[in-house]
Amino acid sequence: MNRRETRLDRDIAAMLAAKAFTEIRYLAGDARRSSQDTSAEEDLERIRFLADLCHNLPGIAQPRPWRPSRRGAPGGSREQAMAERPIGWTWHTTGPEGRAWMLRHIEQDGRHWTPPPPLPAHRTDPSPMALWQQITVLLGRWPVRAPAGRQPLPAEAHVLKALDTDAVCALYAEAGQLRLGLGKGGPWLRAHLEPAGIHYLVPDPANYYWPGSSDGKGGTIRWWQCTALLRMYDGEQVSAMVAVLPATFAALRSTLPRREQLRLVHRARATERDTYLWGRDHKANCGPQLCGYLPEDTTEPPPEN
Repeated sequence: MNRRETRLDRDIAAMLAAKAFTEIRYLAGDARRSSQDTSAEEDLERIRFLADLCHNLPGIAQPRPWRPSRRGAPGGSREQAMAERPIGWTWHTTGPEGRAWMLRHIEQDGRHWTPPPPLPAHRTDPSPMALWQQITVLLGRWPVRAPAGRQPLPAEAHVLKALDTDAVCALYAEAGQLRLGLGKGGPWLRAHLEPAGIHYLVPDPANYYWPGSSDGKGGTIRWWQCTALLRMYDGEQVSAMVAVLPATFAALRSTLPRREQLRLVHRARATERDTYLWGRDHKANCGPQLCGYLPEDTTEPPPEN
C-alpha cells in the first residue's frame, strides 16, 4: 500500500467537501437569488449534483477504523483497492462533469495528485484460501465466529447444508411471507437457478444482523442471516443472502462430510459475485429464448441486502 497516496486522497477529500459546502451555501443564499445569473431550478440541480458527488467525502477524510462485517471473512478485491485509494469510488462513479470539478479544485489548490486506477471487477471465481484458512479446514474449526461480546450461534447452526432448487426457492418464499427482510426470490430466481443444481446454505450473520440485535422495528432479530452459494443456469456459482428461521434451518437434512462443509463455507464467503451482479450482466440477454424467463415489467434481479 502506498501510504502517501492514501493520505493524499484523504486530504483531498476534506478539501473537496469544504469546496462543495461553500458552493452549496452560495447557491442557496439570498445574494445568489438577487444576482439572477441562473434560475432557481438550475441552482437546485447544481446543489443536487454537488451533494451527490461529495456526500461520502467527509467519511473518507476522517474514516472510522475499518472492521469486516464478519469475523474471519476475507475482504473483497474492491474493498482492498478502496482502502488503498479511498477516493477511488467517488472518482470512478461521479462521471465526466464530477471528475472535471474535482480536478479543477485540486489544481487550484496546488496539489500534485494522480487519479486512482480503475476499481477491479468482482471476481467470478472465489478468492483462494489463505494458509490459515486451509489450516482451519484441516483442524475442523468452524469459521463463523461471534462478534466481540455476543453469544456464539448454537451447534445446530455450525453446519453447511446442500439443497436442491425447490428447497432454495421455498426458503426465499418463507422469508418473503414472514417479511424477515432478507431474501427476494420469486419467479426471477427460480428461472435462473440450475433446475437440477445443488446449492449450499450456511448461517453466517453479519455483525449487525447477529441474533439478538435490534431489528430496527422495536424488536430483536430471531432469524439467522444465511449465506447461500447458488448454482445459476449457466453453471456459475454466485453468493446470496437469505433470512432463515432457526427451526427451518434445523429441519433441513445435512449429508456432507465435515471437511467438505468447511471448504464450502470458505468458498461461499470468498465468492464476490452475487445474484445482483450476475443478473445485471445477464439482463441484456434475459428472455424466453435464452433462459426461459418471461419478464413482466423488468428483468432486474433481486438486490442483495
